[in-house]
Amino acid sequence: MLQEIIITPANPADRPAVVELLQSQNLPTQDLPDRLENFILAKENGKVIGSVGLEIYGKYALLRSLAVEAAFQSGGIGQTLYKTALEVAQTKKVQDLYLITTSAAPFFKKAGFTQIKRTDAPAPIAATAQFTTICASTGVVIHKKV
Repeated sequence: MLQEIIITPANPADRPAVVELLQSQNLPTQDLPDRLENFILAKENGKVIGSVGLEIYGKYALLRSLAVEAAFQSGGIGQTLYKTALEVAQTKKVQDLYLITTSAAPFFKKAGFTQIKRTDAPAPIAATAQFTTICASTGVVIHKKV
């Protein structure tokens, strides 16, 4: 029987399931925060099937780890997670949202992000592991006003 999908804040106990999901989607996990603060999950029957996170640096935030389990893709879960992350960003007074990606730029460009030069990223974003090592030279930096 299909269960209702619930969108909920993550907690530290969810970390192993989030790591498994991200690895299944070939997304980095080495810099995943232990407490998963500002992470939002989609769960079906208690199982993590989607995630998204924000690393917040004052008025800037890095959107990261947006993933949906393969069996649930194309059902709007990714869009719901993204919209929920935007709401969290607005609540936390974030003004500028950044994303570093090697593959998801088309999805986010449809959502209003525009590509910027790596040198135009603000210092707090440029200092993240995503920017400096994980997606160092291969990742495209995209930006959106919140």
